[in-house]
This record gives sequence, C-alpha cells and structure tokens, in this order.
Amino acid sequence: MKKSVIVVSDADAEIAPEILTILKESGFIVTVAGPLAAARDDDRIPAAIAVVYQLPAHPAAKDLREMMQLITTTWPNLPVIGCMPAPVRGDERWRECNARAAFTAVAKSAAQLPALLREVEDQEPAYQPQPFKIANEEQPLVAAHSLRRDDLSGAFALVASLHLTASQTEAAFFSISGLGRLVKARTWTVYLVQNNQEPGLRLTSLASRSFSADEPLSFARTWNLELLKGCAAAERSPSKVAMEAMATAAMVRRTEDRTRVIAAPLVSRQKVIGVVEGIRGPGSRQFSISDMRVLETVTSSIAHSLSNSERIADAERLSLTDELTRLHNARYLRQFLVNEIKRARRYRTKVAALFLDLDDFKHVNDVHGHLVGSHCLMEVAALLLPSVRDTDCVVRYGGDEFVVILPEAGPNDAVIVAERIRDKVAAHVFTGGHRLKISLTVSIGVGVFPDSALSPHQLISSADQAMYEAKAGNKNCIRLGVQTFTSDHASPPDNLPPGKQFVRIPGEKFIS
Repeated sequence: MKKSVIVVSDADAEIAPEILTILKESGFIVTVAGPLAAARDDDRIPAAIAVVYQLPAHPAAKDLREMMQLITTTWPNLPVIGCMPAPVRGDERWRECNARAAFTAVAKSAAQLPALLREVEDQEPAYQPQPFKIANEEQPLVAAHSLRRDDLSGAFALVASLHLTASQTEAAFFSISGLGRLVKARTWTVYLVQNNQEPGLRLTSLASRSFSADEPLSFARTWNLELLKGCAAAERSPSKVAMEAMATAAMVRRTEDRTRVIAAPLVSRQKVIGVVEGIRGPGSRQFSISDMRVLETVTSSIAHSLSNSERIADAERLSLTDELTRLHNARYLRQFLVNEIKRARRYRTKVAALFLDLDDFKHVNDVHGHLVGSHCLMEVAALLLPSVRDTDCVVRYGGDEFVVILPEAGPNDAVIVAERIRDKVAAHVFTGGHRLKISLTVSIGVGVFPDSALSPHQLISSADQAMYEAKAGNKNCIRLGVQTFTSDHASPPDNLPPGKQFVRIPGEKFIS
C-alpha cells in the first residue's frame, strides 16, 4: 500500500518540481496543501505519514517557529521534515537558524527525502526536551543526608539497578519497580516529554505499574528478580499535577479528582525529559514530606539513566546508517546477513544478494565535482528504496557501490528486482542538485544462497564477482553468480526477463 505525504511551503512560494518528482518516483502519494488554515478542515487530504516543508532560502528564526507551529497545529501527530533549498546548503548561519525550528529531520536535498521518510516512519517519535534554568548543579542522591536508613538503603538499591538497564523502557520499568518499594502508591508511571508538536509539550507514558495495598515496602534480596513484574507500556493520560511538574520543573503534590497525586520532573543536562507520577486512591493519606525527599533523592539518577539509554540507542542507530544516503551501512549489512542466512538454513529457503556499481561514476565527480556526485548517490538511494520490499535490506557498501539483500528470494526473483533497478537508474535524469541532466547506468551482480554461496561472506563475494563480470561486458547489465553448490531445494531460474542485457557467463549453467 502506497504511503501518503503532505508537502507545504510558504504562502508565496511554489513547490520545487524536484521534490514532487522524487517523492512520486519513490512511490509516495503526494498532496500539496494550500493555505494551511483551509487544509485543517479539508477532508480530501488523505492520512499521511509525514509533512514535508519546503524551507525558504532566507528564513528568519521567528518565521520558522511560527510556520512550524502552524504546521503542527494543523497536523498535530505528524513528524515534520524540512527540505533545504539548493543555494543555502553550505550556509552555517542558515543551518543554525533551521536547527532552532525543531524539525523532526532535515533533508539536505529532495533526493534524501525517501530515506528520511522511511527512517522517521520506522522509528518511535523522537522527543526534544524544552530547556529551562536550574539554580543548583545536578547531583545524584542530592537529599541522601535527610533520609532514614531504610529509605537510603532502598534508594541505593534502586540507583544500582539502573546501571543494569539496556534501554529506556528497561530504565523506566526498573525505576517504577523500585519506587513502589520506596513510596507507597496505587500506581507509579514514568512519562517522557514529546516535543513533536507546537505549541506546548506533551507527556507520553513509557511504563506503568500498579501495586497492591498490602505490598510491603522492602528491598528483599530477590527484588531484582521481579523488576519487570507487572510493568506495562500501557497508554495512560498524565494528570494535571504531572503536567504542572513538567511545566514548572518542580515537584508537585495535590489532590486531584479525589485521588492523591505526586509528580516529580526528570531532569537531565538541565532539560526536563520526563515526569514520574505516583497516585493513591480516594481516602488514602496525602504524600508526606518524607515521601517527597525520597522521590527527590532518586529522580536525578532515573533521569540520567533514561537520557543515557536514549543517547546510546541513537549512537547505535547512527553507527549502522550511512550519513549521506541515510541507507544502512556495511556494519548493519553484516548483522542482517548473518541472521538471514541462519534463518534460511533453518527453514531451507534462499537469500539473494545484489551487488550494484554505478558505471563510469568517476567521470561525474571529475566533470561536475564531488558535491554533484554525492547528490547523485542520494538520488540513487531514492530510486532503490521503492524498488524493493520493506523486509529487504538496502545498503551503501562504499563509494558508488550498493548492496541489496532479498530474503526468501531465488534467482528468478533476484533478476526481476535487479532488472527493475537497472531500468530505473537508466531512465532517471540525475540533477546533481543543480538541475543538471546526467545519465547514469548500473552494473549488477547477483549471488544466491545456497546456490552460489554457503556463508554470508561467500554470498557477497559471489555477487561482487558477478558484478565484475557485468563490468567486463558492456556494463549496464546483470550477471548471475556461478552456481557452485547444489541443494535439495535449488532449481534453475527460468522465465528470465528478455533483453540484450542478459548474456551467458563462462561456466554458468543458467542464462543470466
């Protein structure tokens, strides 16, 4: 099913044809929204996965913030991707002005939009906390000197458990499991600040747990074995007390709708990144000063654990992504291919690999410069993504080389996909980001597990060797790797697409 994207610009600016062409060629349904005030109530605009905003060439920070607020008010739940105009891509002052507008992502050109849209769709909504001023330096266990011995021991046990967390969700689960043993409450919930929409901030529940009234407040030796017991990522709405704690960056306790509520902001690097909320039922006693001191003691460590988990996840994601094309990189390819080969061995299926190399790409860099060449690589990435399934893996292997992994695909399927890619590249007019008219072709080698390889390394090597066979021919063609291995479920490819680009490789049993 095709995905829909809404494209907007300033009132007096026309959408660049390059943006519309790239998005449509990448398989998106594009809706150009007119005046945003009218678009709010326009039932003809289909459900979309994101809003693409064509940024002006000379924006002011105030104008960008107002436009961002208007867009997110019109489509409050959609991520907003800014698309930079060509004349300002190297302007540092422009980039700094753009960063203050808090876009979900920014494409350096239209060719980067398809990869960014897939990246934004696959990720959970990112949050950008709102900064505020803090008088005192943040320190863990800031109120430890005023706690009773049992409370202090429990606080240290909770803080120690946070060092074992591997993700934000685990950090939240560990936190509320420990808080339930420190401070009596019917429910403890951790919320994260979401800043994907303006105006204002929104709290989204990350983890919640209910505690029985007779549950003891103790940290037994086996408590760490029950850290995740009863925790859930259920959708909960924050109380007014929680919203106030977020807005004021201060702990708040109050009776709300006959329930007792306490909420404390989670502060990391002088930014509110979330709120922890405790609720007691009607008729319960109010949270005490002692309860507030306990909560104040551990919230700093909880906030740092959540923040560090997010930064580690971001770093891991970036380490697996090619910065230019936003495709996966060779490191991700190794992990993905190992898992797919294991699965194929277990279920006796096939895995195909396409090794792509752009023909005479050095000529583009020599004649037009490396910036134009880099933009052409982004355009190639925009052509590859809609040519494969969501479950397939598209990788920039290095330079002008790309690899596509097709799980559960044999020679026939691989050749069909390769031919689709070859046709798209040959038919596309590359602009290089400067409205040039550059023609490119691609040579593709195909390897198939277990027909021509029995391991991940052999599979890539087989596809790479087949690509060199294509280069040795007339280029702009496809070659199948030599079938060196046999298996019970191997079958020769038949009904291959006709055309001059398919020729016989010496020693190859099949026509490729």
